[in-house]
Amino acid sequence: MACEEPSKIVNIPSIVQELVTCVQEPPSQYVVPEQNRPGVACSEMPEPIPIIDLSRLPAPGNSSDEVAKMQSALENWGLFLAVGHGIEPSFLSEVMKVTKEFYKLPLEEKQKYSNLVDGEEFRMEGYGNDIVVSEKKTLDWSDRLYLVVEPESRRIYSLWPAHPPSFRDIMCEYTVRCREIASLVLRHLARMLNLHEDYFVELIEEDAITYARFNYYPHCPKPDQVLGLKPHTDATVITVVFIDDSVSGLQVQKNGVWYKVPIVRNALLVNTGDAMEILSNGFFKSPVHRAVTNAEKDRVSLVMFYTPDPEREIQPAAELVDEKRPMRYRKIKTKDYLTKLFETFAEGTLAIDTMKI
Repeated sequence: MACEEPSKIVNIPSIVQELVTCVQEPPSQYVVPEQNRPGVACSEMPEPIPIIDLSRLPAPGNSSDEVAKMQSALENWGLFLAVGHGIEPSFLSEVMKVTKEFYKLPLEEKQKYSNLVDGEEFRMEGYGNDIVVSEKKTLDWSDRLYLVVEPESRRIYSLWPAHPPSFRDIMCEYTVRCREIASLVLRHLARMLNLHEDYFVELIEEDAITYARFNYYPHCPKPDQVLGLKPHTDATVITVVFIDDSVSGLQVQKNGVWYKVPIVRNALLVNTGDAMEILSNGFFKSPVHRAVTNAEKDRVSLVMFYTPDPEREIQPAAELVDEKRPMRYRKIKTKDYLTKLFETFAEGTLAIDTMKI
């Protein structure tokens, strides 16, 4: 999710939002090999992703059908759609509005927040595209703005857009509200595993880092040939996603088959990440997902990534390791895992697979 120091890059990726205005078909470096194209293997879900009403989750120590539904969703899919989360639809509309308004700015204005230092060195935070490590790798049909939002002391406000003027205040408020959702869900996950209630919550407090990624997926003249975001997992303990409800594009993989994630107005998508898979010793899985594009409509999403302190070692909880269920993952420092994740993402492989014993 973040590299502290800028790194040298092989080349500078194009801004896709600009590229799409002058091409009639995607350039070859964006074209996905035929067997991996989005139209090849995408099915309707065998059963719908559960919609969990967070307002119906019980007080600590009590059980309910909603908790059982949430556990089943995470065991089967690694994600669920959350309603009853307490964020007003009107405020969600404001969040989506400032995201879209940023991407409507002229390129010169957006470039003020570039993730290229002096036009040469790549850093994770800022506006642009992900690192290009090889000319042979297929590029994603998307742009993004990446910001550290927590802890407050780590924010680089010079990279936070000044336009629209309400961007900073809205994002500060959204950050607070999303943390409440993440903490609520994590407390229930801890109880499912018979861990103390704040076991996971404590991992995303103090020096833990929360990243916000504002994704922009321009329309594509041949959407069946490209991917907005290649298949990947998140490095997180937990991820909260606000999906554009005007156009679909998120897909999740299960048993080798890709399924479309449905749009539910004002719902937030919650998924577990690699850190949770390791911490839970494989009880919760980190779902493989990707984003596809649309021939006519642009699409945006806002993702909140909750990761542990970069210096913290993540490993299976001692309470979840015994003779019947031995340790299934090696331990690793969060910052080292993040580096591994970005390397494997660029290569099109999964970091979590390298951690399994």
